[in-house]
Amino acid sequence: MPHRLSILFSVSEAAPFIKEGGLGDVAGSLPRALAARGHDVRVVLPRYYAIDRELHGLKLLPGALVVPMGIIGDMYCSVYEGRLPDSGVPVYFLEHETFFGRSGIYGADNEGFRDNDNRFIFLSRATLELCRMLGFRPDLIHAHDWHTAAVPIFMNTLYRHDPYVGDAASVLSLHNLQHQGNFYPGLMDVLGIGWEHFTHLELEKDNQTNLLKGGIHHATKISTVSVGYGREIRTPEFGWGLEGVIRERVGDLVGILNGVDYAEWDPENDPFIPAPYRADDLSGKKLCKQELQRRFGLPERPDVPLVGMVSRLVAQKGINVLAAAIHRILELDLQIVLLGSGEPWTHFYFSDIAARYPLNFRCHIGFSNPLAHLIEAGSDFFLMPSAFEPCGLNQMYSLRYGTIPVVRAVGGLNDSVENFDERTLGGTGFKFRALTPDALVDTICWAVWTWYQNRAGIDALIKNGMAQRFTWEKAAEKYEQLYYWAVEKKLGWEEFSKRFP
Repeated sequence: MPHRLSILFSVSEAAPFIKEGGLGDVAGSLPRALAARGHDVRVVLPRYYAIDRELHGLKLLPGALVVPMGIIGDMYCSVYEGRLPDSGVPVYFLEHETFFGRSGIYGADNEGFRDNDNRFIFLSRATLELCRMLGFRPDLIHAHDWHTAAVPIFMNTLYRHDPYVGDAASVLSLHNLQHQGNFYPGLMDVLGIGWEHFTHLELEKDNQTNLLKGGIHHATKISTVSVGYGREIRTPEFGWGLEGVIRERVGDLVGILNGVDYAEWDPENDPFIPAPYRADDLSGKKLCKQELQRRFGLPERPDVPLVGMVSRLVAQKGINVLAAAIHRILELDLQIVLLGSGEPWTHFYFSDIAARYPLNFRCHIGFSNPLAHLIEAGSDFFLMPSAFEPCGLNQMYSLRYGTIPVVRAVGGLNDSVENFDERTLGGTGFKFRALTPDALVDTICWAVWTWYQNRAGIDALIKNGMAQRFTWEKAAEKYEQLYYWAVEKKLGWEEFSKRFP
């Protein structure tokens, strides 16, 4: 049994309370898996007004939390306590109407809120002040992306000798390096850590205050959400200008692939699909395909390969490459269903494609969780042509649902999908490397040819994929080891061995 750690997660979103992306899945699942391993795990996040206090049984803690905000002065918030479902993990919700009493987590109408700098510095500083309010002395604080990257910055500066968090180690997880928290230089006065930290080695980048860069510099250890992404962000193609900083910290960088919540994503027990199925009996999957075709108004053909896609319609997801290739793809005998929303041009473009190719292409602009489940279950192939993908979850869902991934070989997609080997019938999907329309078309042609000409290959891919498991229990073991490394580095071996004999 591992020695018990006290761990505090500082996050901007966490399922099931509120979620916009993969970070929300991590913050909702990893703490539970760590708690199941015996650790004292707690989570702090904003109480956005989309989080219903009564629905989640939140209880107001006595007193107000005082949060110093540098030149702005002291600010205050209420703290509510709840629990992650199916666990005893405490979750502390910071209620501050000015910063969090609005719709949206990060912005509205594809624009970030103008005060996101102050909002998330407030969250970061409140995380540390909350420890004092609770009388909680964590061994480690786990921050995530730029939104709480100021946590390790504060820990290494203003809170270096704090009686509650001064001895704590920090881990900063990078879920998406593209978003860095890059703001005006004067934000240094809100941080209040001193302008001596506004240097090219710490927080300064392009004469701006870059919170993520500062967090990378100050964190005890750094993690990414796949091994492949951890390698990629050291290069100019994927580093977004921070590749040099990453390379300097490479000895403290660990890649850990996200897990899947198989309680939600399981074709044998999925309330959103018309028929359950399993690897040794796929009859239910045929009914799911029929229902998916019916729902989208496509011809109900069991013989045609059906390609599903659930995605944000943005450049990161390769949507521009798909747009350039879609006419050539639709010359093939296949069907495509698309669910998602994003850049406004994509809504008009793909709606027009659906009107031009009514027998082959349908799209639903927006998001629907039940429809996402039906697409995973009813499709034969699942398309993810991402420009970059730190981890990705839909390819893992697809494998569990016997839906063959067609992915670009980047980040977590490359780590979790093995390319089809026609000779041995090994592999779990189809992969391509170049981010070009030609590469995308060629790979879909390969998948469609295999569908029509190599049924044994398709059957093997389905069987191989459904045997894969990407569990949070496995990920938690790796995070646990990372935490011990971080605590040992922070304390030194002698003190570490005393506390954790």
